Amino acid sequence: MVMTFARKSNCQTSLDGQYWDQQTLCPRRRRTPAQPSTQVQTLRISNDLSTGSKATFTVRDATIDLLRRLGMTSVFGNPGSTELPMFRDFPEDFRYVLGLHEAVVVGMADGYAQATRNAALVNLHSAAGVGNAMGNIFTAHKNRTPLVITAGQQARSILPFDPFLSSTQATELPKPYVKWSIEPARAQDVPLAIARAYYVAMQEPRGPVLVSIPVDDWDQPAEPVVPRTVSTELRPEPRVLAQIGDALDTCDRPAFVVGAAVDRAGAWDHVVQLAETHNARVYVAPMSGRCSFPEDHRLFAGFLPAMREKIVSLLRGHDLVLVLGAPAFAYHVEGSGPHIPEGASLYQLIDDPTIAAWAPVGTSAVGNIRLGVIDLLARPAPKARAQPAAGAPRPRAEPSSPMSVAFALQTLAEVRDAADIVVEEAPSSRPVMQTHLPITRSASFFTMDSGGLGYGMPAAVGVALASPGKRVIGLIGDGSSMYSIQALWSAVQLKLPVTFVVLNNARYGALQEFAPVFGFSDTDPVQGTDLPGIHFVALAQGMGCQGVCITEADKLRDALRDALRSPTPTLVEIQVA
Repeated sequence: MVMTFARKSNCQTSLDGQYWDQQTLCPRRRRTPAQPSTQVQTLRISNDLSTGSKATFTVRDATIDLLRRLGMTSVFGNPGSTELPMFRDFPEDFRYVLGLHEAVVVGMADGYAQATRNAALVNLHSAAGVGNAMGNIFTAHKNRTPLVITAGQQARSILPFDPFLSSTQATELPKPYVKWSIEPARAQDVPLAIARAYYVAMQEPRGPVLVSIPVDDWDQPAEPVVPRTVSTELRPEPRVLAQIGDALDTCDRPAFVVGAAVDRAGAWDHVVQLAETHNARVYVAPMSGRCSFPEDHRLFAGFLPAMREKIVSLLRGHDLVLVLGAPAFAYHVEGSGPHIPEGASLYQLIDDPTIAAWAPVGTSAVGNIRLGVIDLLARPAPKARAQPAAGAPRPRAEPSSPMSVAFALQTLAEVRDAADIVVEEAPSSRPVMQTHLPITRSASFFTMDSGGLGYGMPAAVGVALASPGKRVIGLIGDGSSMYSIQALWSAVQLKLPVTFVVLNNARYGALQEFAPVFGFSDTDPVQGTDLPGIHFVALAQGMGCQGVCITEADKLRDALRDALRSPTPTLVEIQVA
């Protein structure tokens, strides 16, 4: 069968605004002087018996076309030998986003996918590359971030001989932190496998998937794959939502606990409306990776710690606790006693059936958060309740020498725009941030749900890449930054307006502050937690990023203001107590 196409005709817009050929479904190739843009080419989709020529519509052609039509034209990668054939004749409407370490690659893709609300494409190298990336694959799993990871594999013909740079059990390596993994049985099945991987990644609860692709598959003949419409959201069961609604209507002192799935689902405004309808105080779930309620709202009540007894103490006085888009509850240390206050009942709306299954008490509705809250809002207006008492005003931090983290973040809050996006990985400073750097808008805060380090810096790059025209602030601890400092190089190459703020306290502060929980005394040294002698400005300059180190409180405001105005990446190191 012979099909023809013209390079500028018969084109249709794809999901991401790019183009694909309507006649042949063939990807547009990079033009060369020998191939003018108006040239008509002939593609042979099957063997031509009269000439004996081979089919020229390949696995690579089918995959590139499919990715284009799914809106995945950004490839986040660090290439290895087994991936190179994928990128021959790389289409000019695609971009390759290079990270200098696989953890950086996955972190950038995670931030990009969360900001675009579409799966991002990650390309890694066989076992070594996937292994290097596993920390941030784990974080993507906990963040419920949709990623389609393609991993190179050695040629099929030599796999029986355990060749160099092969992945012996490629589909098992990333488990259990991928939703699905496959190495297709035939080369021709690769495009279909990638299509299935995309649909699986996008179904709630979303998450990463992996397709292992032998290096000799890309030039094999294949058929085009036409994308399908596959549902990605499920409505919670009406019967269970009715139980939640009835309980909300009849309780006296409701509390909401909101988690990252609220913002992921685009349910921010609906949850605000539901809280106002019921005059419910709103707490943030422990270890939440997104902001899901405006922290300057009259009903905002603060943050729950990941400790059972403290959660119960903070929720005491409420007779109903509704957990929206979060586990009930995420704990970090052992605890004892009840999971909720005496006399209270617990209800949960969550997009993950696994999380619903392990909740120790209460009633759980499983489904999309936005759809569930919309159904709750559709009920008749509940009885009137008194408005809860207003919370205490935020304390002010004063300048000092050395500078306090509180003063540094308070100053950042005062000079930044409320629309700026904060990507945070400063674990020891997070409680201070929650007091002095309020987040007030949807999709303006990202951190990791996993607790693993190395996510924040590359995620800031990915969020900025997905958010043209917006300022991104990477708020990073000194210890965290060293897990993925190479992200600075990618930010510079991409010319992104990211301001990296590094809080340098010369230690793994979270570990030192957590040590008393495990029996350390105030005078007991915590081995391996001091980090002296790291020069962050020098590291930044070595990767082409301008930087400044601030040690005096009276110089901080101007330094931050200048950095936030810069059209290119800038690092501000703040030496804090």
